[in-house]
Amino acid sequence: MTTAPAQSSPQAAMRLRELVFGAACAAAVRAAARLGVADALGDTPTTVTDLAAALDTEPRQLRRLLRALTCYGIFAETGGHRFEHTEMSRLLREDAPNSLRYISLWCTEPWTWEAWPKLDEAVRSGRNVFPELFGKEFFDYLHTDGGDSAKVFDKAMTTSSRQSAQDFADYLDLTGIDSVVDIGGGQGHVLASLLEKHPALHGTLLDLPKVVAGADSRLQDGGAFSARARMVPGDCRVDIPVRADLYIIKNILEWDDESTRRTLANVVKAARPGARVVVVENLVDNSPSMRFTTAMDLLLMLNVGGAKHSEESMVRLMEEAGLTVTEVCPVNPYLHAFEATVRG
Repeated sequence: MTTAPAQSSPQAAMRLRELVFGAACAAAVRAAARLGVADALGDTPTTVTDLAAALDTEPRQLRRLLRALTCYGIFAETGGHRFEHTEMSRLLREDAPNSLRYISLWCTEPWTWEAWPKLDEAVRSGRNVFPELFGKEFFDYLHTDGGDSAKVFDKAMTTSSRQSAQDFADYLDLTGIDSVVDIGGGQGHVLASLLEKHPALHGTLLDLPKVVAGADSRLQDGGAFSARARMVPGDCRVDIPVRADLYIIKNILEWDDESTRRTLANVVKAARPGARVVVVENLVDNSPSMRFTTAMDLLLMLNVGGAKHSEESMVRLMEEAGLTVTEVCPVNPYLHAFEATVRG
């Protein structure tokens, strides 16, 4: 005997309808960011007519866009067809201290709208679908055929890195640490933040040659921290030719597990027994930002075949490599730090 399905509540049906139209919300945020609505809106409520004139848009269509965004707390309508900022809409301003403008653009770039419908294929096959869609791997496409996407990516990653670098520098206790290496550290925002906060600290930035060449000016010759900073071009999956008291690996262990194992093994090979290792990652569990991190996890599945970690999977890979994980601590709502030492 089969049981008749339970009657769904109106609230559940309404919520699901809203979710399946999630693309409309993402598209509306992207449109507002590209049009510069948040930048044009000042500190006082402004009419749609005045905003449209400043943005060179159609007033009626702009009001429809803003009305949709207010449903999500992005902008607010005050009456008389006037709109004002909310806490979230201010984050779309390019000059906001913690601006999310370029992150909003990056997560809604044109290629994403072609990749998302292939999610079922990625789940079924276990492969990233990007090469089948675009004829080449993701980063090859990004830097050859992606147009402005590469610039948006660089700005989004730079903004995100600067914001999290300060949080991480505030989190990290460097008692007893004289030297640090930031592995795959990009432009070196984390390293620069640490050198600024700790005047006696020496640091090394290790990343691919073209990345290191564009490092934070404070780390380069003639920069404020150049006397205490060293740049080493290289691939951490191949070799880590640096010995230090502390090894930092932040937001790069999202490849396949084998690449992660090689990187961690290279750390253990390079370090002395007892050296400290801190891995910083977004987690898909035990995190207040799980909706964001699980979404990133699915996007990684599509574009590069990578994955975000759970606490369990990250600890397992680190322990297998020869590290002893001592604790896992939140850095901010999006990041967790895995504190470890190299086993003797």
